[in-house]
Amino acid sequence: MAHRTVAGMDKVDWELATKVAQRFCGSYPLAGTYHERKFELQAPGLVARASEMVSAETNLELTGAPVVGVISRSEWIETNVKSFGALLEPLGERLGESDGIGAAIASKVMGAELGAVLGFMSKRVLGQYELVLPTGEDGMGDTVLFVGANIMSMERKFEFRPSSFRFWVALHECAHRAQFTAVPWMRQYFLSLVERLVDSTRPEKGRITRIASELRSAVEAGTDPLGDAGLVGLLASPEQREVLDQVQALMSLLEGHGHVVMDRIGEREITDVNRMSSVLKARRKDPKSAAFMKLIGIEMKMKQYEAGASFIQQVEKEASWDALSMAWESPDALPTLDEIDDATVWLDRMAG
Repeated sequence: MAHRTVAGMDKVDWELATKVAQRFCGSYPLAGTYHERKFELQAPGLVARASEMVSAETNLELTGAPVVGVISRSEWIETNVKSFGALLEPLGERLGESDGIGAAIASKVMGAELGAVLGFMSKRVLGQYELVLPTGEDGMGDTVLFVGANIMSMERKFEFRPSSFRFWVALHECAHRAQFTAVPWMRQYFLSLVERLVDSTRPEKGRITRIASELRSAVEAGTDPLGDAGLVGLLASPEQREVLDQVQALMSLLEGHGHVVMDRIGEREITDVNRMSSVLKARRKDPKSAAFMKLIGIEMKMKQYEAGASFIQQVEKEASWDALSMAWESPDALPTLDEIDDATVWLDRMAG
Protein backbone atom coordinates (compact mmCIF):
# COMPACT_ATOMS: atom_id res chain seq x y z
CA MET A 1 0.00 0.00 0.00
CA ALA A 2 1.40 3.38 -0.96
CA HIS A 3 1.58 5.80 1.94
CA ARG A 4 -1.47 8.08 1.96
CA THR A 5 -0.87 11.31 3.84
CA VAL A 6 -3.88 12.34 5.90
CA ALA A 7 -4.12 16.11 6.16
CA GLY A 8 -3.28 17.28 9.63
CA MET A 9 -2.94 13.76 10.99
CA ASP A 10 0.67 13.94 12.12
CA LYS A 11 0.02 12.07 15.35
CA VAL A 12 0.13 8.61 13.79
CA ASP A 13 2.73 7.31 11.36
CA TRP A 14 0.25 5.51 9.09
CA GLU A 15 2.93 4.07 6.83
CA LEU A 16 4.60 2.45 9.84
CA ALA A 17 1.23 1.27 11.15
CA THR A 18 0.58 -0.52 7.86
CA LYS A 19 4.03 -2.11 7.76
CA VAL A 20 3.82 -3.35 11.37
CA ALA A 21 0.30 -4.71 10.85
CA GLN A 22 1.29 -6.61 7.72
CA ARG A 23 4.27 -8.06 9.56
CA PHE A 24 1.91 -9.39 12.24
CA CYS A 25 -0.88 -10.65 9.95
CA GLY A 26 0.84 -13.86 8.83
CA SER A 27 -0.20 -15.96 5.85
CA TYR A 28 -2.61 -18.80 5.06
CA PRO A 29 -1.81 -21.46 2.41
CA LEU A 30 -5.23 -21.37 0.71
CA ALA A 31 -5.26 -17.58 0.37
CA GLY A 32 -5.14 -16.52 -3.27
CA THR A 33 -5.95 -20.02 -4.58
CA TYR A 34 -8.97 -21.24 -6.52
CA HIS A 35 -10.65 -21.97 -3.15
CA GLU A 36 -10.75 -18.25 -2.44
CA ARG A 37 -11.86 -17.50 -6.00
CA LYS A 38 -14.75 -19.94 -5.59
CA PHE A 39 -15.68 -18.11 -2.36
CA GLU A 40 -15.67 -14.80 -4.28
CA LEU A 41 -18.19 -16.20 -6.77
CA GLN A 42 -20.45 -17.53 -4.00
CA ALA A 43 -20.36 -14.46 -1.75
CA PRO A 44 -22.88 -12.17 -3.53
CA GLY A 45 -25.52 -14.93 -3.49
CA LEU A 46 -24.91 -15.59 0.21
CA VAL A 47 -25.31 -11.88 1.02
CA ALA A 48 -28.48 -11.59 -1.09
CA ARG A 49 -30.05 -14.55 0.70
CA ALA A 50 -28.94 -13.27 4.11
CA SER A 51 -30.27 -9.77 3.37
CA GLU A 52 -33.73 -11.09 2.57
CA MET A 53 -33.89 -13.15 5.76
CA VAL A 54 -32.50 -10.39 7.98
CA SER A 55 -35.10 -7.94 6.64
CA ALA A 56 -37.90 -10.38 7.43
CA GLU A 57 -36.51 -11.16 10.90
CA THR A 58 -35.84 -7.60 12.04
CA ASN A 59 -38.46 -5.55 10.14
CA LEU A 60 -35.55 -3.37 9.04
CA GLU A 61 -35.87 -3.16 5.28
CA LEU A 62 -32.70 -3.74 3.31
CA THR A 63 -32.88 -2.18 -0.14
CA GLY A 64 -30.42 -2.35 -2.97
CA ALA A 65 -27.42 -4.63 -3.21
CA PRO A 66 -24.15 -3.82 -1.46
CA VAL A 67 -20.76 -4.35 -3.03
CA VAL A 68 -19.53 -7.75 -1.81
CA GLY A 69 -15.86 -8.61 -1.53
CA VAL A 70 -13.62 -11.43 -0.35
CA ILE A 71 -10.37 -9.80 0.75
CA SER A 72 -6.99 -10.80 2.15
CA ARG A 73 -5.71 -9.95 5.61
CA SER A 74 -3.42 -7.38 4.05
CA GLU A 75 -6.33 -5.76 2.21
CA TRP A 76 -8.35 -5.70 5.44
CA ILE A 77 -5.47 -3.83 7.10
CA GLU A 78 -5.28 -1.30 4.24
CA THR A 79 -9.05 -0.73 4.37
CA ASN A 80 -8.99 -0.07 8.09
CA VAL A 81 -5.92 2.17 7.96
CA LYS A 82 -7.86 4.33 5.48
CA SER A 83 -10.93 4.29 7.72
CA PHE A 84 -9.01 5.21 10.85
CA GLY A 85 -7.10 7.88 8.97
CA ALA A 86 -10.32 9.57 7.82
CA LEU A 87 -12.00 9.13 11.18
CA LEU A 88 -9.08 10.54 13.18
CA GLU A 89 -8.17 13.36 10.82
CA PRO A 90 -9.91 16.01 13.00
CA LEU A 91 -7.93 14.77 16.00
CA GLY A 92 -4.68 15.41 14.17
CA GLU A 93 -5.83 18.90 13.23
CA ARG A 94 -6.77 19.55 16.84
CA LEU A 95 -3.46 18.36 18.27
CA GLY A 96 -1.31 19.20 15.27
CA GLU A 97 0.41 22.28 16.73
CA SER A 98 3.19 20.24 18.33
CA ASP A 99 6.32 19.48 16.35
CA GLY A 100 9.94 18.54 16.80
CA ILE A 101 11.65 15.32 17.83
CA GLY A 102 9.15 14.50 20.59
CA ALA A 103 6.20 14.70 18.19
CA ALA A 104 8.01 12.58 15.61
CA ILE A 105 8.77 9.88 18.17
CA ALA A 106 5.17 9.92 19.43
CA SER A 107 3.92 9.56 15.85
CA LYS A 108 6.01 6.44 15.31
CA VAL A 109 5.07 4.94 18.69
CA MET A 110 1.37 5.41 17.95
CA GLY A 111 1.84 4.00 14.46
CA ALA A 112 3.58 0.90 15.79
CA GLU A 113 0.94 0.37 18.50
CA LEU A 114 -1.95 0.73 16.07
CA GLY A 115 -0.18 -1.53 13.59
CA ALA A 116 0.23 -4.26 16.22
CA VAL A 117 -3.49 -4.08 17.05
CA LEU A 118 -4.54 -4.20 13.39
CA GLY A 119 -2.14 -7.05 12.68
CA PHE A 120 -3.54 -9.04 15.60
CA MET A 121 -7.16 -8.38 14.58
CA SER A 122 -6.48 -9.17 10.90
CA LYS A 123 -6.01 -12.84 11.83
CA ARG A 124 -9.32 -12.97 13.72
CA VAL A 125 -11.85 -10.86 11.82
CA LEU A 126 -14.23 -12.93 9.70
CA GLY A 127 -16.36 -10.22 8.11
CA GLN A 128 -16.91 -6.48 8.13
CA TYR A 129 -19.66 -4.13 7.06
CA GLU A 130 -18.05 -1.09 5.47
CA LEU A 131 -20.26 1.97 5.78
CA VAL A 132 -19.93 2.94 9.43
CA LEU A 133 -16.54 4.63 9.11
CA PRO A 134 -15.84 7.34 6.54
CA THR A 135 -13.23 6.26 4.01
CA GLY A 136 -13.02 9.36 1.84
CA GLU A 137 -13.40 9.58 -1.93
CA ASP A 138 -11.65 6.25 -2.45
CA GLY A 139 -13.81 4.46 0.13
CA MET A 140 -15.98 1.52 -0.86
CA GLY A 141 -19.22 2.76 0.67
CA ASP A 142 -21.98 0.22 1.23
CA THR A 143 -19.86 -2.93 1.22
CA VAL A 144 -19.94 -6.35 2.88
CA LEU A 145 -16.46 -7.83 3.22
CA PHE A 146 -15.29 -11.34 4.07
CA VAL A 147 -11.69 -12.03 5.13
CA GLY A 148 -11.21 -15.14 3.04
CA ALA A 149 -8.15 -16.61 4.79
CA ASN A 150 -9.72 -16.42 8.25
CA ILE A 151 -13.02 -17.96 7.20
CA MET A 152 -11.37 -20.78 5.26
CA SER A 153 -9.01 -21.42 8.18
CA MET A 154 -11.95 -21.75 10.59
CA GLU A 155 -13.78 -24.07 8.19
CA ARG A 156 -10.77 -26.32 7.81
CA LYS A 157 -9.84 -26.37 11.50
CA PHE A 158 -13.34 -27.12 12.80
CA GLU A 159 -14.69 -28.99 9.76
CA PHE A 160 -17.53 -26.52 9.17
CA ARG A 161 -19.51 -26.87 5.98
CA PRO A 162 -18.31 -23.85 3.93
CA SER A 163 -21.72 -22.90 2.52
CA SER A 164 -23.24 -22.91 6.01
CA PHE A 165 -20.45 -21.09 7.81
CA ARG A 166 -20.15 -18.40 5.16
CA PHE A 167 -23.90 -17.83 5.16
CA TRP A 168 -23.84 -17.55 8.96
CA VAL A 169 -21.13 -14.86 8.80
CA ALA A 170 -23.12 -13.10 6.08
CA LEU A 171 -26.15 -12.98 8.40
CA HIS A 172 -24.15 -11.06 11.01
CA GLU A 173 -22.79 -8.51 8.54
CA CYS A 174 -26.22 -8.04 6.94
CA ALA A 175 -27.69 -7.42 10.39
CA HIS A 176 -25.18 -4.58 10.81
CA ARG A 177 -26.04 -3.31 7.34
CA ALA A 178 -29.71 -3.21 8.33
CA GLN A 179 -28.89 -1.25 11.48
CA PHE A 180 -26.94 1.41 9.59
CA THR A 181 -29.02 1.71 6.40
CA ALA A 182 -32.59 0.97 7.51
CA VAL A 183 -32.31 3.14 10.65
CA PRO A 184 -31.78 6.51 8.93
CA TRP A 185 -30.14 8.36 11.83
CA MET A 186 -27.84 5.57 13.07
CA ARG A 187 -24.68 6.26 11.09
CA GLN A 188 -24.73 9.99 11.78
CA TYR A 189 -25.36 9.38 15.47
CA PHE A 190 -22.37 7.04 15.68
CA LEU A 191 -20.14 9.55 13.93
CA SER A 192 -21.43 12.30 16.25
CA LEU A 193 -20.17 10.31 19.23
CA VAL A 194 -16.75 10.06 17.59
CA GLU A 195 -16.84 13.79 16.93
CA ARG A 196 -17.62 14.47 20.59
CA LEU A 197 -14.67 12.31 21.63
CA VAL A 198 -12.41 14.29 19.32
CA ASP A 199 -13.80 17.64 20.49
CA SER A 200 -13.15 16.70 24.11
CA THR A 201 -9.51 15.80 23.39
CA ARG A 202 -7.17 18.41 24.76
CA PRO A 203 -3.94 18.50 26.73
CA GLU A 204 -4.71 17.54 30.32
CA LYS A 205 -2.50 18.99 33.01
CA GLY A 206 -1.66 16.41 35.64
CA ARG A 207 -2.93 13.47 33.58
CA ILE A 208 -0.16 11.15 34.77
CA THR A 209 -0.90 12.03 38.39
CA ARG A 210 -4.60 11.41 37.85
CA ILE A 211 -4.00 8.03 36.21
CA ALA A 212 -1.58 6.97 38.94
CA SER A 213 -4.12 7.94 41.60
CA GLU A 214 -6.88 5.97 39.84
CA LEU A 215 -4.65 2.93 39.50
CA ARG A 216 -3.70 3.08 43.17
CA SER A 217 -7.34 3.44 44.24
CA ALA A 218 -8.38 0.48 42.07
CA VAL A 219 -5.65 -1.73 43.50
CA GLU A 220 -6.57 -0.74 47.07
CA ALA A 221 -10.24 -1.48 46.36
CA GLY A 222 -9.37 -4.84 44.81
CA THR A 223 -10.89 -3.91 41.43
CA ASP A 224 -9.44 -4.23 37.94
CA PRO A 225 -7.45 -1.03 37.28
CA LEU A 226 -7.96 -1.28 33.52
CA GLY A 227 -11.69 -1.93 33.64
CA ASP A 228 -13.59 -3.05 30.54
CA ALA A 229 -12.12 -0.40 28.26
CA GLY A 230 -8.44 -1.23 28.82
CA LEU A 231 -5.90 1.52 28.20
CA VAL A 232 -8.44 3.45 26.14
CA GLY A 233 -10.63 4.02 29.18
CA LEU A 234 -7.71 4.58 31.51
CA LEU A 235 -6.26 7.37 29.39
CA ALA A 236 -9.64 9.02 28.76
CA SER A 237 -10.64 12.14 30.62
CA PRO A 238 -13.83 12.09 32.76
CA GLU A 239 -15.64 13.95 29.96
CA GLN A 240 -14.52 11.38 27.40
CA ARG A 241 -15.58 8.51 29.62
CA GLU A 242 -19.17 9.75 29.49
CA VAL A 243 -19.08 9.53 25.71
CA LEU A 244 -17.31 6.15 25.87
CA ASP A 245 -20.22 4.87 27.98
CA GLN A 246 -22.62 5.94 25.22
CA VAL A 247 -20.43 4.29 22.59
CA GLN A 248 -20.28 1.09 24.63
CA ALA A 249 -24.06 1.07 25.15
CA LEU A 250 -24.67 1.57 21.43
CA MET A 251 -22.18 -1.09 20.37
CA SER A 252 -23.57 -3.53 22.94
CA LEU A 253 -27.02 -3.10 21.42
CA LEU A 254 -25.79 -3.43 17.82
CA GLU A 255 -23.43 -6.35 18.43
CA GLY A 256 -25.95 -8.16 20.64
CA HIS A 257 -28.72 -7.63 18.09
CA GLY A 258 -26.52 -8.86 15.24
CA HIS A 259 -25.48 -11.92 17.23
CA VAL A 260 -29.05 -12.83 18.18
CA VAL A 261 -30.32 -12.32 14.63
CA MET A 262 -27.62 -14.54 13.09
CA ASP A 263 -28.31 -17.27 15.64
CA ARG A 264 -32.12 -17.08 15.32
CA ILE A 265 -32.01 -17.44 11.55
CA GLY A 266 -29.14 -19.91 11.76
CA GLU A 267 -31.12 -22.23 14.03
CA ARG A 268 -33.73 -22.55 11.29
CA GLU A 269 -31.43 -22.67 8.29
CA ILE A 270 -28.15 -24.29 9.43
CA THR A 271 -27.94 -27.75 10.96
CA ASP A 272 -24.70 -27.27 12.95
CA VAL A 273 -25.17 -23.61 13.97
CA ASN A 274 -24.96 -24.43 17.68
CA ARG A 275 -21.48 -25.86 17.25
CA MET A 276 -20.41 -22.83 15.22
CA SER A 277 -21.70 -20.51 17.91
CA SER A 278 -19.95 -22.47 20.65
CA VAL A 279 -16.64 -22.38 18.76
CA LEU A 280 -16.81 -18.61 18.28
CA LYS A 281 -17.68 -18.02 21.94
CA ALA A 282 -14.72 -20.16 23.03
CA ARG A 283 -12.51 -18.32 20.54
CA ARG A 284 -13.43 -14.95 22.05
CA LYS A 285 -12.38 -16.27 25.49
CA ASP A 286 -9.11 -17.83 24.35
CA PRO A 287 -6.67 -17.25 27.27
CA LYS A 288 -3.73 -16.93 24.87
CA SER A 289 -5.06 -13.61 23.57
CA ALA A 290 -7.17 -12.51 26.55
CA ALA A 291 -4.39 -10.50 28.23
CA PHE A 292 -3.54 -8.60 25.04
CA MET A 293 -7.19 -7.91 24.28
CA LYS A 294 -7.73 -6.75 27.83
CA LEU A 295 -4.81 -4.36 27.63
CA ILE A 296 -5.92 -2.60 24.46
CA GLY A 297 -9.61 -2.58 25.34
CA ILE A 298 -10.83 -5.09 22.74
CA GLU A 299 -12.23 -7.16 25.59
CA MET A 300 -14.91 -4.49 25.81
CA LYS A 301 -16.13 -5.59 22.37
CA MET A 302 -16.14 -9.23 23.44
CA LYS A 303 -18.35 -8.38 26.39
CA GLN A 304 -20.63 -6.36 24.12
CA TYR A 305 -21.79 -9.56 22.43
CA GLU A 306 -22.82 -11.11 25.73
CA ALA A 307 -24.31 -8.02 27.40
CA GLY A 308 -26.12 -6.93 24.25
CA ALA A 309 -27.48 -10.42 23.54
CA SER A 310 -28.73 -10.71 27.13
CA PHE A 311 -30.48 -7.34 26.77
CA ILE A 312 -32.19 -8.43 23.53
CA GLN A 313 -33.30 -11.72 25.07
CA GLN A 314 -34.66 -10.01 28.19
CA VAL A 315 -36.66 -7.53 26.09
CA GLU A 316 -38.18 -10.40 24.11
CA LYS A 317 -38.97 -12.36 27.28
CA GLU A 318 -40.59 -9.46 29.17
CA ALA A 319 -42.28 -7.78 26.21
CA SER A 320 -41.83 -9.18 22.69
CA TRP A 321 -39.36 -9.38 19.85
CA ASP A 322 -41.18 -6.50 18.16
CA ALA A 323 -40.71 -4.31 21.26
CA LEU A 324 -37.07 -3.98 20.30
CA SER A 325 -38.13 -1.78 17.38
CA MET A 326 -38.61 1.07 19.90
CA ALA A 327 -34.81 1.32 20.12
CA TRP A 328 -34.65 2.35 16.44
CA GLU A 329 -37.03 5.31 16.88
CA SER A 330 -34.44 7.94 17.84
CA PRO A 331 -31.12 8.34 19.66
CA ASP A 332 -33.05 9.18 22.84
CA ALA A 333 -34.72 5.77 22.67
CA LEU A 334 -31.41 3.88 22.74
CA PRO A 335 -30.70 2.02 25.99
CA THR A 336 -28.09 3.47 28.30
CA LEU A 337 -25.22 1.37 29.61
CA ASP A 338 -27.14 0.77 32.86
CA GLU A 339 -30.22 -0.22 30.88
CA ILE A 340 -28.20 -2.69 28.83
CA ASP A 341 -27.57 -4.48 32.14
CA ASP A 342 -31.27 -4.36 33.07
CA ALA A 343 -33.70 -4.27 30.15
CA THR A 344 -36.66 -3.85 32.54
CA VAL A 345 -35.50 -0.30 33.27
CA TRP A 346 -35.39 0.49 29.55
CA LEU A 347 -38.83 -1.03 28.97
CA ASP A 348 -40.27 1.00 31.85
CA ARG A 349 -38.74 4.18 30.42
CA MET A 350 -40.12 3.50 26.97
CA ALA A 351 -43.55 2.66 28.37
CA GLY A 352 -43.55 5.94 30.30
